[in-house]
Amino acid sequence: MTTQPVLDFHVRLAPRPGARERLLSTMDDWGLSRAVVCAGGTIDLDRLSRQLIKGGHVETDAGNDAVLDACAGTDGRLVPFFFANPHRSAEAYRARAAEFRGLEVSPAVHGVGLTDPRVAELVGVAAEHDHPVYAVCLDRPGAEVADLVGLARGFPQVSFVLGHSGIGNIDLYALTLVRDEPNILLETSGGYTCVAQAALDRLGAGRVVFGSEYPLQHPAVELAKFQALRIPPEQWQQVAWDNAHRLLGEEKR
Repeated sequence: MTTQPVLDFHVRLAPRPGARERLLSTMDDWGLSRAVVCAGGTIDLDRLSRQLIKGGHVETDAGNDAVLDACAGTDGRLVPFFFANPHRSAEAYRARAAEFRGLEVSPAVHGVGLTDPRVAELVGVAAEHDHPVYAVCLDRPGAEVADLVGLARGFPQVSFVLGHSGIGNIDLYALTLVRDEPNILLETSGGYTCVAQAALDRLGAGRVVFGSEYPLQHPAVELAKFQALRIPPEQWQQVAWDNAHRLLGEEKR
């Protein structure tokens, strides 16, 4: 690895006083040049934890306006994604899509599976706006990695990002499922180093993006994961910078 710039493809920002300033300060401290920002605080963490194990959902709208406000005036350093609520009409996303750079869908929060027609409608809007789609999968019918594969096959023109290294922290099976799906990339937060290395080996560095899941995970931890792997500088450049900018439709910066 080198001291080259890093784009963190997955951070969260809750609508709380000082959250933007804390994020930017943390980015400065750990050399993160840019970050993709999704709304946080949509669900209490204790409830989210229970839902991950037992099931359930909330129908709460995410704080997308707060994300836009936080990203404004940062000269592109903070990049806003729209956190969709499938319990609402896809028109809510379509009406705001031009203000955002991508879409997130999370069965873990809203309980709506990736096989649900409402999610397909949201992805259709993403396709209209050339937005990448960040998805969180679960070990649950309709929300599994195999279901993401089916969704991605239905929208070959859309780039999908499988969040959090798949399901759990040692999901090598997810790599097998997505290996032959060129429009699915892997975001590496949460997974063990063995998964990050296997992703590089099996998918190639061109299909892996760095993410931290700040503030639930400190970026120093996720950076240390790649530092420990001692991957070649050219691979780290792809993971930390080039792939994310390609997903965002930007030239190298």
